[in-house]
Amino acid sequence: MVAARLAALDEDARRALLRSLGAAARREYDARWQRHAHDGQLPPVGDWRVWLIQAGRGFGKTRAGAEWVSELARAVPEARIALVGATAEDVQRVMIEGQSGLGAVARAGEPIVYRRTSGEVTFASGAKAYVYSAEAPEKLRGPEHHAAWCDELAKWRYGDAAWDNLVLGLRLGDRPRVLVTTTPRPVLLLRRVRALAGEHVTGGRTADNKHLPASFVADVTALYGGTRLGRQELDGELIDEIDGALWTRGMIEAGRVAAAPALVRVVVAVDPPAGVDGDACGIVCVALGADQRGYVLADASVAGLSPERWARAVAECAARHGADRVVAEKNQGGEMVRSVLLAADAGLPLRLVHAARGKIARAEPVAALYEAGRVSHVGALPALEDELCGMVVGGVYHGPGRSPDRADALVWGLSELMLGRQRQAAVRGL
Repeated sequence: MVAARLAALDEDARRALLRSLGAAARREYDARWQRHAHDGQLPPVGDWRVWLIQAGRGFGKTRAGAEWVSELARAVPEARIALVGATAEDVQRVMIEGQSGLGAVARAGEPIVYRRTSGEVTFASGAKAYVYSAEAPEKLRGPEHHAAWCDELAKWRYGDAAWDNLVLGLRLGDRPRVLVTTTPRPVLLLRRVRALAGEHVTGGRTADNKHLPASFVADVTALYGGTRLGRQELDGELIDEIDGALWTRGMIEAGRVAAAPALVRVVVAVDPPAGVDGDACGIVCVALGADQRGYVLADASVAGLSPERWARAVAECAARHGADRVVAEKNQGGEMVRSVLLAADAGLPLRLVHAARGKIARAEPVAALYEAGRVSHVGALPALEDELCGMVVGGVYHGPGRSPDRADALVWGLSELMLGRQRQAAVRGL
């Protein structure tokens, strides 16, 4: 069978075989789309109104959209379908004429006819699709449709007006539906769509598409994995910026480096949990460079461990990075914190600190160091960075989790290195 042969080949061989297929074999392969598609490309079951595919680049969003529209046109010959993109050029270049667009997925014997001048696609069944640009939302005012495919909604320039006009015209047939395919960006319209009743969200990552070359996935993951850009463009995460946050994603990205320079001091900072079932134990390793800048080397935080086990994680982190001091908050049972840390490693140089102010108040001067460009993250530390970006001026924490334990540990560490009295030490290698 064609599908079985293709599944056993690498991407280059698969493309070559597809090009060599005769009409009958090609029809067999095309008809088996639902068998060789991955789960995220198949329509949800049930009575949905909006299907949102919010996924990373290369996930197969365009192919899923083109196949869905093509099947709808095949099943409903009278269908009138809106094709909406950021621009009319995007609709033509990606949704219609692209490598995974409507023309590419059309079955043998069922060609589509695209009239560029009128912006109209005619399917073999007689169904029609119409090109619309989000830059001209007024053109969606009036036309009626059975369904719509909206691509890259998160980059629509006049998105709210285009969406509203489109939805008001979805009044043909018994069950009008919209498919939205987009890589996420923190824009209001995407959040509106996600909140709709009768909406189904499919999330996914670039790596979910097994038809992509493994070398491409490995290369982009090595370059961007864990960073804000990577989490958005590869993992399909919707990463919001919170008004009034002490840290912004841009602030952190601007200082990110691949490696630290020669270091003067290394500190492991600890925010101990109140109990085994409480918050995480924040364990963050930070360093002062010979250039007098701060470097965040690692997030070794753990959760759900006994005091003896999280103390061991602290000792291991300190040994791994050659720390010359461990700084730990003592509010949650100071002597207990001291005893478990020293029991884990009697040689740990330990300093206990007392929190006289709340976590966010303590964080403000450290956030100012970032704003001044004096701190860099070495590599990607996504869980820690999410907590930093959830700390808001005024003492409110907006998550993730109940408490910013990783962020608080970072604050203790950088305060020790850069805001208190600093001891001079010889330059050391990382």
